[in-house]
Amino acid sequence: MATIDLTTDLIQVRLTAAEKLWALRGDLRFPRSAVRAVTVEPDGLHATRGLRAPGLGVPGRRKVGTWRGRSGREFVSVRAGQPAVRITLAGQRYDAVLVGADDAPALAEAVRG
Repeated sequence: MATIDLTTDLIQVRLTAAEKLWALRGDLRFPRSAVRAVTVEPDGLHATRGLRAPGLGVPGRRKVGTWRGRSGREFVSVRAGQPAVRITLAGQRYDAVLVGADDAPALAEAVRG
């Protein structure tokens, strides 16, 4: 499961080895100054927008990788039955990051920090 590490000026999304393989990419980093919005999604699996390209999508179970849609490019790492945090970004490779978290409200508050 991906984890989010926070410092005063940086947010890093750390992926497991399997997630790196499924997503065809490594960990993500972006400055906190790029964050435009942070929201909690009660069901991360159904909050995913767009089409997978590239990544893994197991219907009803797991999504990891890049999703492209009208709202731009979003990095996703979510699983069934888990809430997620969506971090909307400006001026970065991804327009948003959607990461599953067991305590999504606390994580979202920490990112807003």
